[in-house]
Amino acid sequence: MSEESKKDETPIISGTNKEEAGEPKEKEGSDFSFDSVVEELPEEIKQKLEKNKAARAKKKLIKKKKKKTARIVKIGRAYVQATYNNTMITLTDPNGDVISWASAGLAGFKGAKKATPYAAQIITKIATQKAREEYGLEEVSVFVSGVGTGREAAIRALNANGLNVTSIKDMTSVPHNGCRPKKPRRV
Repeated sequence: MSEESKKDETPIISGTNKEEAGEPKEKEGSDFSFDSVVEELPEEIKQKLEKNKAARAKKKLIKKKKKKTARIVKIGRAYVQATYNNTMITLTDPNGDVISWASAGLAGFKGAKKATPYAAQIITKIATQKAREEYGLEEVSVFVSGVGTGREAAIRALNANGLNVTSIKDMTSVPHNGCRPKKPRRV
């Protein structure tokens, strides 16, 4: 190479620190990184997820698991449990083995905010990102149970986050005759 072409080239950053080279720093001791999920989430939820992640990292230091072989699950199931007080999402393979899960409490929502459609949307994003990154999940059939406000938002968020929803089934239990009524009031 001539010396003129060397001058025109952009300088290459050298160094052992990845942050200096412009690459994201990898965190040790975690099997799932929220980094890709965290980029799109609101700021306060990012902070809560990072705090939860740090707490889990401390627990993992105590007990070490064997490294599992990578599985690819293209088709799976999504279970949405929407109660009056909370919303939980579980993504499984066709056999029912859990791939990923998320709840409103995991994302840092507290009190009445856990049952909101917004919380359902956020936790669906967290669960689907993990399932798509680690297992390559593409297609789900959805099973919904409960009467909470987050049920429709969770289904819409599954579709919006890149999973193809093939079927939706309502698994909410319905009483045949209900509870025994109260005794009549005596005046």
